[in-house]
Amino acid sequence: METLEAIKTRRSVREFSDRKVEKEKILEILDAGRFAPSGLNNQPWKFRIVRDRKEKELLAEQTRYAGIIRSAPAAIAVFLDNTETYDRTKDVQATGACILKNKEAVNRILSAPEGCELMVVIAVGYGKPKEEAGRKELGELML
Repeated sequence: METLEAIKTRRSVREFSDRKVEKEKILEILDAGRFAPSGLNNQPWKFRIVRDRKEKELLAEQTRYAGIIRSAPAAIAVFLDNTETYDRTKDVQATGACILKNKEAVNRILSAPEGCELMVVIAVGYGKPKEEAGRKELGELML
C-alpha cells in the first residue's frame, strides 16, 4: 500500500471481530514499531504481547476504554525502558502517549521489569465492518 493511501484510509478501530490475530502479524507490527524514530537512536521501548483473557480483563479494569481492550483478541503493551533513556521528554514522545490510567497497576499486572514504565496499551485485532467517517475539506482547515 502506498504511504498516502495508508494515511488516507487508516481508521481507529474500537470494535473487533472474534478472529484471532496471527502471531506473525503481531510480530510484523512490532517489527515496524522498532523503526520509529528516537533520539540518538536509543530505541528506549520494550514490547509485551497480551493474549491471555484474564490479563486483558485486569488491563481493561485500568482504563475507561475497557470495552476496547476486552473485545480485542490481543493487545500490545509498550513500555519506556528508563534504563535506556537519555532525554525523558524526547523518549516519551518517541514511545507514545499513555492512554491507561494506573500505570503502576498495569506494570504489576504485566510483571514489567524495574525501570520499565507503561506508555500505551494498543488493542490489536480485525475490526468489525464500519461506515467510513467523513473528513472536512482542506479549505475548511485553512486559516
